[in-house]
Amino acid sequence: MTPVIYREQPIRAFNTFGMNVKAAFFSQLTDLAQLPILLAQPVVQQGPLLWLGGGSNMLFTQDFEGVIIQNCLKGVQLISEDAQHVLIQAAGGEVWHDFVQYTLQQGWSGLENLSLIPGTVGASPIQNIGAYGVEVKDLIHEVVCADLATGGSEVVLGNADCHFAYRDSIFKQALAGRYLVTAVRFRLNKTFQPRIGYGDIGKALAAMGCADEPTALQVSQAVISIRQSKLPDPAVLGNAGSFFKNPLVPREQAEALLAQHPTLPHYPQADGSVKLAAGWLIEQAGLKGYRDGDAAVHDKQALVLVNHGQASGAQMWALASKVRQTVYQQYGVVLDPEPIVL
Repeated sequence: MTPVIYREQPIRAFNTFGMNVKAAFFSQLTDLAQLPILLAQPVVQQGPLLWLGGGSNMLFTQDFEGVIIQNCLKGVQLISEDAQHVLIQAAGGEVWHDFVQYTLQQGWSGLENLSLIPGTVGASPIQNIGAYGVEVKDLIHEVVCADLATGGSEVVLGNADCHFAYRDSIFKQALAGRYLVTAVRFRLNKTFQPRIGYGDIGKALAAMGCADEPTALQVSQAVISIRQSKLPDPAVLGNAGSFFKNPLVPREQAEALLAQHPTLPHYPQADGSVKLAAGWLIEQAGLKGYRDGDAAVHDKQALVLVNHGQASGAQMWALASKVRQTVYQQYGVVLDPEPIVL
């Protein structure tokens, strides 16, 4: 069936910041058979073309004068298994958190620390999502893509082919705009090996009375409780989760900062650089809870910028720019945004 292409489509419901903007053209991909039909449409060929997942990693500062297609592909299937592992595939339009919970209910572990991250499965390798000491690259076996330059022919990339890095991948670099992630294959564990040394997971498990031998599902529940206590629900308060990446700085710069600020959280990396806590820098710069109209820095987690209702994308970006400028002036550290700013 030929997919419908809507004109002048409001997309407030399709981005978690709740930006009240429109797409000149909008459609949804619900079946891979629709892809070549969509790609052949004159308005799509004319572009620009933007693929959208859950809209949780986007900041629209104005109407989009092109075509937005939302990846709504669904389906989860077990590909293979052995005594220790399972190989499971999830379609790009599956809701990430729902997929994580499904795997845990089957007794498969690995994704529990990534619970409650907003967005879709298809976006997870693009951003190399991560939380509480785990990055999704650690569990991805292959990424199934459609090559948009060849009408949608299938391409399968192995883990190494994706060039994963901190909140980065080849899909944001050399292949930006060319490949659509149609499915992701994950290699998960049948035997649970907890990773609970990061953040407040240990404390949350202790409060639940299961700190000694937690199950994967209990670790997931702990992560959910922590995130809910610190991060606003996008359905209630518009946001895109953490707005800034934790900055990576040279070791010498980190040592100089630590000499002045001994409590600065820092994490040495294998390449010699040091990852700093962006939230700490923003909070210590006095911006936690700062508000300009309906655009604000969240009062419980300084990494999160929120829309209290009527802030425009331009106002949100002006706030982000103020945060970046203030942190740079005080600490000499550049903060890069996580969301795509359009």
